[in-house]
Amino acid sequence: MRGPERRSVRRAFTLVEVLASLMLIALVVPVAMEAMAVASRAGELGQRKAAAVRVGERVLGELLLEGQLAAGASSGVAQEGPFEYPWSARVENWPEDALQQVTVTVTFSVRGTAQEIALATLLPSTGTAESAIGGQG
Repeated sequence: MRGPERRSVRRAFTLVEVLASLMLIALVVPVAMEAMAVASRAGELGQRKAAAVRVGERVLGELLLEGQLAAGASSGVAQEGPFEYPWSARVENWPEDALQQVTVTVTFSVRGTAQEIALATLLPSTGTAESAIGGQG
């Protein structure tokens, strides 16, 4: 006597299930790719902004220590990695007290879009490095 006959049952996806999954993939993949592109642009902008801030701090420090801060403006180009960062420095009288405001503006481009970042500080009216950093007496 034989035991009960067993039928082998094959499991498979139906055509409707396959088409539904393809439709879902067709909707999700473009959205995911756009999200990756946005994240990439944001990351690049963040890196370039951080580099521009470093350039601005370095330029401001160099101008301060070399005593090149005179009333008026100066400009130049700084290199940070493979990129060039044009900068300009402007010294203006502060409306209150006997101070001067020094503003360094650094410009850069990310994927063809111009960006700029400005750093500012206040200095005594004399504008010399010794008076700004406490002097040595």
